[in-house]
Amino acid sequence: MSVPVYRNLDGLFISRCFQDDIVRAALAYQPRPDDVFIVSYPKCGTTWMQHIVYLIYSGGIPAKDNLELAPKIPFLEMHGIDSATQLIRPAAIKTHQQFHRQPYSDKAKYIYITRNPFDCCVSFYYHTKHIPTYLFENGTFDEFFDMFMKGEVDFGDYFDHLLSWYPHRNDPNVLFLTYEDLKKDIRSWIQRIADFLGKSYGDKLRREPQILESVLKHSSLNSMKKAANVGGVHIYSLPVEQLPPSLAAAVKGINDDLRKPMTGDFLRKGEVGDWKNHFSAVQVRRLKERIAEKTAGSDVMELWNDMKFEL
Repeated sequence: MSVPVYRNLDGLFISRCFQDDIVRAALAYQPRPDDVFIVSYPKCGTTWMQHIVYLIYSGGIPAKDNLELAPKIPFLEMHGIDSATQLIRPAAIKTHQQFHRQPYSDKAKYIYITRNPFDCCVSFYYHTKHIPTYLFENGTFDEFFDMFMKGEVDFGDYFDHLLSWYPHRNDPNVLFLTYEDLKKDIRSWIQRIADFLGKSYGDKLRREPQILESVLKHSSLNSMKKAANVGGVHIYSLPVEQLPPSLAAAVKGINDDLRKPMTGDFLRKGEVGDWKNHFSAVQVRRLKERIAEKTAGSDVMELWNDMKFEL
């Protein structure tokens, strides 16, 4: 049986991709009034949202690749507190924290994106399998499913994460949406995201529709896949000396023998419903029982009331 290497850091479940001192400092970050955070549980549309927000800020001009993009929308828990304090605004900061752990200010803005737990589980499985630092290259979906069910994966339990943010979905400084919302009507959602970032950004998209078209084009799955690699190599597999300071700090604690190229795409299919190609009938039943247990008393699953979780 293959089991990824995780550890419990002050109640936070994380893998060897993260360094203790960087994570602790990141969680102590004090947000600025002009900060914008992109928050999600892993594999729920974070990268997609990063590209959309970056493109809105840049007027539709894409980053050349993720080597250029990553320092401009840093991953706080991985890239460290300096990546946020030295960030040139306007820009956004990515985190994967539950609400009670999230660096928070009612003056800052938070975009929270979630995804149905079935597709999230499948996407998270491939993420864990394809990144060498997890030591799970021979792991099976059945093995990962059991860990996901117990919340013993990066950033802990899916439902705890979602339920921590759901009560804040109507807060004036929170924009709450689902991956499936974006898939259904990305054009309207890009406009809403721009309006949330600031009146000038929303007005600009209305005034210059070619910018909206560029945001749509460069936030497509194919465009994001091209940006994910630098010269055909994922950025965290590059030599440290080729990385910006924040990215170099993120990989300094990873053994060289684990900094191998990914065995699959960081961005895979981006589909809704791919879970049906992976789940057994028993796994569907087990996850539905887990949903009933964890969300009792909440209407959170109505976010996906138009989806049937049946084989």
